[in-house]
Amino acid sequence: MIPKREHVRNNEQTYFVTSSTWERRPLFHTQTFAELFVEVLGQYRGSSYLLHEFVLMPDHFHLLITPDEALERALQKIKGGFSFRVNKELGSNAEIWQRGFSEHRIRDWKDYRQHREYIYSNPARAGLRGDAKEYPYCSFGGGWADVPQRLKPLELDAVRHG
Repeated sequence: MIPKREHVRNNEQTYFVTSSTWERRPLFHTQTFAELFVEVLGQYRGSSYLLHEFVLMPDHFHLLITPDEALERALQKIKGGFSFRVNKELGSNAEIWQRGFSEHRIRDWKDYRQHREYIYSNPARAGLRGDAKEYPYCSFGGGWADVPQRLKPLELDAVRHG
């Protein structure tokens, strides 16, 4: 029996989140779908969550996110918002997402950095681009949200403020 998911309330926790398309269909090979998804990510940024890093792959996405509400609610806005817009703007009512998502709570700066590097290296590992900065659906260098203050090592703060 699968244990029931505990509804996490925001206590300034940051998560690495992954979710896949229905039956791992490569929906995001299509530029229209990929650009719409990135637009939806930005739509709720700031009002429902801080989005620190992301990568959108052909059949899944990874996020580093700090929700302002329950993590489940933030992901519902992203996935549901995207599905709604696909239906409304592109006239498709096809199943888009696998049910649920996986998450890992980020514990410290080292953990954050490892997951950020995983996100940045994902396009190259999949053979999509040699470098994250060449991949259009990745936050690399994109000016998204800063690393959460509680995770920043003292050395990073000293460099920025010193």
